[in-house]
Amino acid sequence: MIPLRLTPACKDYLWGGTKLITEYGKQTDKDKMAESWELSCHPDGESRVAGGPYDGLTLPEALERMGTGALGERGAAFSQFPLLIKLIDARDRISIQVHPDDAYALRVEGEYGKTEMWYVVDCEEGAGLYLGFSHPVGREEFAQRIEEGTLEQVLRRVPVKPGDSFFIPAGTLHAIGAGILIAEIQQNSNTTYRVYDYGRLGTDGKPRPLHVEKALEVTDTCPANTPAPGTPKVCPGGSVTELASCRYFTAEAVALSGRLEDTCDGGSFRHLLVLSGQAKLCWAGGEETLRKGDSLFLPAGLGPYALEGEAKLLRSRV
Repeated sequence: MIPLRLTPACKDYLWGGTKLITEYGKQTDKDKMAESWELSCHPDGESRVAGGPYDGLTLPEALERMGTGALGERGAAFSQFPLLIKLIDARDRISIQVHPDDAYALRVEGEYGKTEMWYVVDCEEGAGLYLGFSHPVGREEFAQRIEEGTLEQVLRRVPVKPGDSFFIPAGTLHAIGAGILIAEIQQNSNTTYRVYDYGRLGTDGKPRPLHVEKALEVTDTCPANTPAPGTPKVCPGGSVTELASCRYFTAEAVALSGRLEDTCDGGSFRHLLVLSGQAKLCWAGGEETLRKGDSLFLPAGLGPYALEGEAKLLRSRV
């Protein structure tokens, strides 16, 4: 088992910016990039392996050759690859939307639902996001406000700063505001129900489609009660902060300032996403230099490994 360096699938949605290109070195032939799917086995955008014996293969192809042992016991327990990890550059505000839970999504859409978490990598002064309702709202009022265009009046707006994180269970109405760069750890799903899009037009000059009826069925209309991240735990080589933990994933912020050791056992694979700085990944079979924007899949069973350097990373597992 060896680590896999990944290149992302890239999306150029109309609200995207250029930071993923200019600051994180993502490659595209488009003028802008809204999302880079850093760890993805989803058919709507699969990441690829860069270098090594699996060079050029999609991540699903590489994992098929590596065998289910690369996922670990918890990862292999899911019928589909469990995680999708993105960088999102919202130059403009994203539509107000909601994602269904597993039961609804599997029955209606044929894929998992979507519980997710956001980590604010960077943002403009005064930026904010919507996270659930400011007070309980009945289904009838919810539908009426969508129709009248007054939905924002009953949403909870949260100001953000770099380093903030938010856990967003399926069924929670939400939207990323303009001027925010976010890392998103989520279930492996691309099912989104767009509720309100501020009246803007798509690239075809027409209003983008909404999914109001489905959204009415799956949205929790009570105020969101999302858990706060843990406190940083200082350890040799830096500190680790648990951002969110649920049955689908555990995500941690790693502040590296030296040599930090860990073990990738048989329970789950790891994913590393470098947000800033430079580091070196060392394991029994070799080493890799990591820079801002790099994305690596560490297979379960890799064994002991270490990170050396000065960097900020997100580390995720099942």
